[in-house]
Amino acid sequence: MASVDECRQALHDLAARLDANAETRGKLDLDRTLACRITDLGTAFHARLAGGRLVDIADGDDPRAKIALTSTGDDLIALVTGRLDVTRAVASRQVVVKANPFDLLKLRKLL
Repeated sequence: MASVDECRQALHDLAARLDANAETRGKLDLDRTLACRITDLGTAFHARLAGGRLVDIADGDDPRAKIALTSTGDDLIALVTGRLDVTRAVASRQVVVKANPFDLLKLRKLL
């Protein structure tokens, strides 16, 4: 079972990967708040997606976040490391992403 620190590190690793890819991908017109809720640990993190980058990662939930990702800690780590396919995880409801349909289309460009 993943720990809170491992989940926090996974989000920072994702932020570093998005940052490295932002230059080659071009600027993505998406500026939204993000909540990442870890069900098995009873914790959450929040951040902001801006221009294809994940910034301002902090502990705690943001109930007003425009995009919410809900998963277990192990599934979050598996997603970030590439061991779990995001499309399959969402389709099987292993991972739940709540966002407006237009934001979901833009998020696909990040993955």
